[in-house]
Amino acid sequence: MPEWLTNMEPHWAWLSLGVLLAAAEIVAPGFFLIWLGAAAIVTGAIAWVVPLSIPLQLGVFAVLSFIALYGARRWLKANPITTADPHLNQRGGRLIGEVLTVTKAIEDGRGRAKVGDGEWPVRGPDAAEGSKVRVVSADGGVLVVEAA
Repeated sequence: MPEWLTNMEPHWAWLSLGVLLAAAEIVAPGFFLIWLGAAAIVTGAIAWVVPLSIPLQLGVFAVLSFIALYGARRWLKANPITTADPHLNQRGGRLIGEVLTVTKAIEDGRGRAKVGDGEWPVRGPDAAEGSKVRVVSADGGVLVVEAA
């Protein structure tokens, strides 16, 4: 083991671990590692002020991690993160209510309609090519339509 590592003060190791965990949260967000990073930083601050043995520092870290994760979980359950746009990244859902032009006649419940500069498969009542249909829902990559 390198000499600089064996001579490192434990509080610096905890502070470094906390910063690394916070950075890992930025790289791979999941709203989990940040709480472990905070527990490591607080453990490092405690170890800096009060000299503790390594097993006691590990115990402090474990308790602080549990408290941080439990508290964050309770807070998130009481204050759920909501979006202003429930159809974000759901292209089919964003098209609900739009009026489209049928490009391939809907026969036996299936056809195609013009969406922007492309075509999407549609499902609904029979309609002739060129007729207008309204999107009522999306089923995967297929738009469910009705006569407009």
